[in-house]
Amino acid sequence: MKLPIHQIDAFTSEVFKGNYAAVVPLDSWLPVPLMQAIASENNLSETAFLTPNTSGGFDIRWFSPITEIAFCGHATLASAFVLFKRFPEREQIELHAAALGAFTVRRGPRDLIEMDFPQRGVEPVTAIPDELVRGLSIRPAEVFVTQQAFIALYDTEHDVRAVVPDLELIARLAPRDVVVTARGDQHDFVSRYFWPANGGKEDPVTGSIHAALAPLWSDRLGKAKLVALQASRRTGVLHCEVDGERVRVSGHAVQYLEGTIEVPGV
Repeated sequence: MKLPIHQIDAFTSEVFKGNYAAVVPLDSWLPVPLMQAIASENNLSETAFLTPNTSGGFDIRWFSPITEIAFCGHATLASAFVLFKRFPEREQIELHAAALGAFTVRRGPRDLIEMDFPQRGVEPVTAIPDELVRGLSIRPAEVFVTQQAFIALYDTEHDVRAVVPDLELIARLAPRDVVVTARGDQHDFVSRYFWPANGGKEDPVTGSIHAALAPLWSDRLGKAKLVALQASRRTGVLHCEVDGERVRVSGHAVQYLEGTIEVPGV
């Protein structure tokens, strides 16, 4: 069985930067073990699978090389890039994911693609897990938690860039990952994201966590529109806007590969 595949660099306008994702459009879902095997073979941060639904939009699922992921921002951006290229007449497309429900992706100004996500709740942590304290080489000033990850706040961008994670300890915090963040020197805020239990060592750019980081920094900085930098080796820029219970996360994307994969028939 032959399937189309696209590899997209998301949250960047330059190939070899941002976060890489594979996008595999389908007519209907494949068996989960096969989708997981494809994602493992791709060995990218995520592989997104799309199927058309009865409302005129698309259902979306995301798989890391290790497991299915409930919510992935950069692979959603990559998927939207592929869909808008396939349907140039459409200005917006509705997507549906089990963990998020229905949400919209839109063409934005300056070739940006805008994703409209539900805000993710953030709670302060008073009893900080020992694995988090020992798992980060620099002790954070504050710690918060979301459904997705522990958020470690630092005083400076330098601290965020200097953190060395102990990935074995951080993996013990599963199912949650760990994001480190601070106010940026040239951006509103910066972050890095570690996810050894769910995908790999350090994620290049993590769109999903900005549905929590953007409201957190919006409250602290007193502004609704923010520009964020994920300070990984590849780097990525995210344009965020907090609007009530919604967070709009926008970014650029660029195609690296378009081709065909061949997998066992089902």
